Amino acid sequence: MLNGVINIYKERGYTSHDVVAKLRGILKQKKIGHTGTLDPDAEGVLPVCLGKATKLCDLLTDKDKTYEAVLYLGEETDTQDRSGNILAARSIEGITPEQAEEAIQAFVGDYLQTPPMYSALKVNGRKLYELARAGIEVERQARPVHIYEITVLEMSLPRIRMRIHCSKGTYIRTLCHDIGKKIGCGGCMEILLRTQVERFTLEDSHRLEEIRDIQTAERLLVPVDAMFAEYPAYTVGQAYEKWLYNGNPVQAEWADGIPAADTRCRIYDRQGQFVGLYRYSAEEKRFDPEKMFLA
Repeated sequence: MLNGVINIYKERGYTSHDVVAKLRGILKQKKIGHTGTLDPDAEGVLPVCLGKATKLCDLLTDKDKTYEAVLYLGEETDTQDRSGNILAARSIEGITPEQAEEAIQAFVGDYLQTPPMYSALKVNGRKLYELARAGIEVERQARPVHIYEITVLEMSLPRIRMRIHCSKGTYIRTLCHDIGKKIGCGGCMEILLRTQVERFTLEDSHRLEEIRDIQTAERLLVPVDAMFAEYPAYTVGQAYEKWLYNGNPVQAEWADGIPAADTRCRIYDRQGQFVGLYRYSAEEKRFDPEKMFLA
């Protein structure tokens, strides 16, 4: 079984689930998961976790992300992108680039965002997009997100191409919709490209067609422990490996060294196998497990 993360370039027309299903077919491996849904019309970076690395899925989903998007002014749609049905169309006559830029930058910082009806969020056990397709609209709770930066890359009204660095849980479609509302003419998303998730960038991503067999996939894998390379590594002595494998705390004297202060650490056995992510407590003089990656 392969263990690690592959940076996939998700192409337009595929769902994130499609990517996982195709990889399962290519690699003949069931234990595969993706790290955050991209809409079928969206493209870009989709880290996919294999084997033991599936335990990383929630950690990567929580990471900040960067996108390039095209906002189309003058139209509001039911899906908040241009693939949907037009609900309202307004003229953009009189809107200046300066007004548009001012409205865009107003969203930088903390921002309460109401998730769109066409999304995979669940209400009473049903996905919102299922309700939307049935013509049912339900109240959604606004959620706090954070927009770190929006850079306007090109403005040729009615289109505005932007780079957006944002927190987890941000819907770029909804951001485009809300910017259009603030400008006063309405707007929707025309194009979406995810360019970065944590350390995974567009330049280092690989299309599904490149992954033809297990050997190819193995060459592209980022090992699980490499995801935590910023944390110091320690090895536990052979006499205490049974304790280690059972997920118990590790006493400081059992390892080949100790940190100078409280910190996260990578813990290995004597064979060099990555066991898990631990938190060292200087007061308790021990390493406590945070996330195990043995199975």
